[in-house]
Amino acid sequence: MLKSTVLAIAAAGLASSAFAADHSAIRRQIAKLDPQTRLEQRCNGRAIGRIARERKGMSPEEVVAYAFADTIKSEHAMKAPGAAFRSKGKWYHLSYNCHTTDDNMSIVSFDYRIGAVVPRSEWSKHYLVP
Repeated sequence: MLKSTVLAIAAAGLASSAFAADHSAIRRQIAKLDPQTRLEQRCNGRAIGRIARERKGMSPEEVVAYAFADTIKSEHAMKAPGAAFRSKGKWYHLSYNCHTTDDNMSIVSFDYRIGAVVPRSEWSKHYLVP
């Protein structure tokens, strides 16, 4: 019993170390993007993370910020009034407001609203893939 507990703790430590290393590598790659691309990537990533944590039964995989309307960007803020996200093979309407730090690496504030399911017949017209 003690041996299996020690192994489980060691495995958890390795997993969290691997996660930290992966997270650090991802942050380095994002930092290489131009500021406006970085802004969009960080905001889309926050949308995925928040929906996954806060909405039971949803597993967001992808966000298209400009699916139904152009995004509105300033240097460190982005509004996506016509976004969409995919979860478990379905696309959903999404809108969000996102503000970042001066380097566009960290989110200062983020709010979102999920809308209705997007009918499959509309997917290709709005850059949504299966």
